[in-house]
Amino acid sequence: SFAATYYDQMKIAVPKLAKEKGSKKVCAMYQDDEFGLEVKRGAEDGLKAAGMTLAVETSYKRGATDFSSQMQKLASEQCDMVVMGTIIRETIGGIATAKRLGFNPTFIGSSAAYTDLIHKLGGPAMNGFYATMTVQNPYTDEASQPIRFWANKYKTKFNEDPTVFSVYGYSLVDTFLRAAGKAGNNLTTESFIKAMDTMTIPPDIFGSAEMTFGPTKRLGSNSTRLSQLQDNRWKVVSEYMKIDGAK
Repeated sequence: SFAATYYDQMKIAVPKLAKEKGSKKVCAMYQDDEFGLEVKRGAEDGLKAAGMTLAVETSYKRGATDFSSQMQKLASEQCDMVVMGTIIRETIGGIATAKRLGFNPTFIGSSAAYTDLIHKLGGPAMNGFYATMTVQNPYTDEASQPIRFWANKYKTKFNEDPTVFSVYGYSLVDTFLRAAGKAGNNLTTESFIKAMDTMTIPPDIFGSAEMTFGPTKRLGSNSTRLSQLQDNRWKVVSEYMKIDGAK
């Protein structure tokens, strides 16, 4: 695994954003499975460590398409920040429902919701939504020249705009090649693992955090940062944050 777990992402980001926004009542809507619970528990533990609480929570079953009762509950409780243990469809449906109800808290989700599909499918109603992330979404008109160059080369080759998942694939292969090269000729599973256990992967053009690996450290990085949807595109809005004491 390369990036911080959903639990770590929310444990780090939620209390910091809550304090930045001056939130008085942080709540959660999450998918009733291990994914959603991991997001909820991370937020809960992060808030607790910061002397705050997760005030109200509501869940939904995987595959749900109607979030009216959940958003009505959170609105009636006057939540001013909502942690979203949601992926794509549920993020869009939940926030769109809230907007129809005139309910406009700060919404924050995990990297599972950090995708261009949120604004492409959800439209302007998604503006303002925060998500934890590491690498930047590679827009072809990105201000960063290296990202813009890469994104346009990708589009020329594959005849479609790249997404953050394109970057994930590129980064995975790049890391594999670095480790395989270090392992040397006659690559085996054992020699690859031995090489990976000594690897330090520097930040790349997409802004990823430095990753380090070892025999007892298989999570490359537990740092995360925040992006927000502004004018129908993701914009990085924070520096990297990490769990206190983490390397």
